[in-house]
Amino acid sequence: MKYSTIHVEASRSYDIVIGRGILAELGGLMRPLLGDCRLAVLTDSNVDALYGTIIMEHLQHAGYKACKYVIPAGEASKCAESLLSFLNFMAGEQLTRSDAVVAFGGGVVGDLGGLSASLYLRGVKYVQVPTTLLAAVDSSVGGKTAIDIPAGKNLVGSFYQPSLVCCDTALMDTLPKEIYRDGCAEVIKYGVILDSELYKKLHTLPFDREAVVARCVEIKRDVVQQDEFDNGIRGLLNFGHTFGHAIEKLSNFGISHGEAVAKGMVIAARIAPLCGLCDIADELSALLAEYGFDITSPYSAEEIYNALLTDKKRRGGTISVVLPHSVGDCTLVPLPVEELKDLLQKVI
Repeated sequence: MKYSTIHVEASRSYDIVIGRGILAELGGLMRPLLGDCRLAVLTDSNVDALYGTIIMEHLQHAGYKACKYVIPAGEASKCAESLLSFLNFMAGEQLTRSDAVVAFGGGVVGDLGGLSASLYLRGVKYVQVPTTLLAAVDSSVGGKTAIDIPAGKNLVGSFYQPSLVCCDTALMDTLPKEIYRDGCAEVIKYGVILDSELYKKLHTLPFDREAVVARCVEIKRDVVQQDEFDNGIRGLLNFGHTFGHAIEKLSNFGISHGEAVAKGMVIAARIAPLCGLCDIADELSALLAEYGFDITSPYSAEEIYNALLTDKKRRGGTISVVLPHSVGDCTLVPLPVEELKDLLQKVI
């Protein structure tokens, strides 16, 4: 079966395998990495209804003994209660340090599965099997794992690299339009921050899914290899996220991650010329509109500013914001929080 492989050199080196219809190959891909072990498959109710039986049959056919834990679909499941419930499930199944977790789902499942694997018995191996475009190009790659708490998004987590990422792009065929669109926001982000050629290609719809996923993964791989623990250049991947996470929090996660990031990218693009950088806000807004995004903010500048104060990227009295020099070239700009408040009031 044809697939592409992208290798990541990090604290744990691993491959990201991308292809159409490769879920059936998952067991064979894992065997050299995990050996003969038991697997705890974490998934959500939506994915389970469509593919839960299929993945368990594939794993059984490959000789694995696997148990499955299903969480309710949605951001609300990315919480401490779900984390503890899954950890208790693995303990109840008597999984050992030689066993492994398979995170089979979108970003919520991937984050929760990775964090659980990092904590259970002080760390077991895990495999990411993303089922959404957003998870494929973003959350399944790079080893960031986290849950949300009432104070904010992704405030409790760890850096913990997977042993393998297996991305079957055929799984995206069944995604609802709005969920697929969420991933498109992250794809557009990659073009803005580091690849103007990718950005140009995204004006032609529909794009080549396998090629675009592979390019986005390559970009993230290159960034992660330079800055695995997010102390420098990896911050560029947060373009639109500082404001987007604030919008998600204010909506009690009623606004999806992709929709929030789209709004956040436009806010950042509007701030850029006020900081002496280029103005790509209109062209970026037009592209996002082509994909069906509503780029207006339902919240005031003051509301977004107050939500930003708990952002994990804050360092004392400053917050680093990603702003564009031009399409394909962005920079991290540390802004005093009071200055950021004034800028928000000018663009919202």
